[in-house]
Order: sequence, then C-alpha cells, then structure tokens
Amino acid sequence: MREVVLDTETTGLDPLNGHRIVEIGCVELVNHVATGNTYHQYVNPDRDMPIEAFNVHGLSVEFLSGHPLFAEIADAFLDFVGDAPLVIHNASFDMGFINAELARLKRPSIPLAQAVDTVAMARKKFPGAGASLDALCRRFQIDNTHRDLHGALLDARLLAEVYLELIGGRQPDLELAAEAGAQGVNVERVARPPRAHAPLPEEEAAHRAFLEKLTDPVWSA
Repeated sequence: MREVVLDTETTGLDPLNGHRIVEIGCVELVNHVATGNTYHQYVNPDRDMPIEAFNVHGLSVEFLSGHPLFAEIADAFLDFVGDAPLVIHNASFDMGFINAELARLKRPSIPLAQAVDTVAMARKKFPGAGASLDALCRRFQIDNTHRDLHGALLDARLLAEVYLELIGGRQPDLELAAEAGAQGVNVERVARPPRAHAPLPEEEAAHRAFLEKLTDPVWSA
C-alpha cells in the first residue's frame, strides 16, 4: 500500500484571501515503511511575504523569486502524489491551499476524502492532550531538535514517524511495557516456586506392575 506524507508552507492562513503555497514536501511510504523517495519543491508565490509567515518558515520573497510558479510544477507534484492517500497534519489546511492552487489553473481538485488527518487521529487517541507536531514528537520521543523553523520536507519526515506511531508502529507489547514503566509499574517477571510432582503411592505401585510385564528391558542389559 502506497501513502504520501505531505506538508506545505504558505504565505498565510487563508487561500481565499490570496495567500499562496511557497513550499511542498512529500515522503513516500509503502506498507507503512519510508522508501526514501521524496518530493520537495520551493514555489514562487508571485506576491509579498507577510512578516508573520516569514517568522514561521524563514522563506523570503527574494529567495522564492528564483523558484518556479505553482503552474510550472503542478504536473510533477500531481504525478508524485497520484491517487495515494495523503497523510497530512491538519489536512483541511494543506488541502485547502493545494486545491486553491489547482483551481487557479482550472485543474480538478484533490478530494478531501483522499487525506488522512493526523491531528484528528491524535485527538482521538489522546483526548485532551496536545496534538501539534512538536507535542507528538515529544510524546513519541522523536528527535525534532533540528526544527528551528518550519520546513515542508523536514516536517513531512517528522510527520511520517509520528504517523507510524499513531497507527501502532512499535510492537504493542513493547509499547505497553514502556507505558507501564512510565507509570512506575514493575513489569519484571517473577519466578513462581516449583510445583510438587511427587507420585502417589498407588501411582508408584502401578508403575512397578507395568515394568514387571516388560520382557528384556534395555536398562537391565
């Protein structure tokens, strides 16, 4: 089974207000294992970069102006994605931006049903707990210390690890043991005392009677 873990960076929060995609990162999984095959592209948004967005991802207009417009990379992006399920953290956000870019090109949208939302998965599995990517990395002890700024490919790689944990990537018995240890529960096995196996007198008598019926037993040679 092929899946694509996807993340985007943008100029803002709402594509309906003219905000655009500036970076796309994808990581391919096959049977829940990363293949090493990725898609990564910076995108010229053809507009200014609000300081709030720049502070999140550090991508400037000057840097992005040397990269292609979305129209120039749409085919390559869609070819990589194909019809695979898209694993996305807060899927409605990224899908909204992707489909807004496709709508500008009068291209068919990608159905939201194709997306797997890891935020919804995390909230269902850990009600009331933090569901941000950083919070889930801490929960699953995934190293994200190199995440000073958001980056689409970096975040997609981290999300791939988080996703595998959310679907039970580690062996369940090891995970339960780790949780029990975290709660101060002793999970070591304690040896039981040996059970008595001495035969009853009538069993010994029956055994002797059986042996007397044997002809030339090997132990009497």
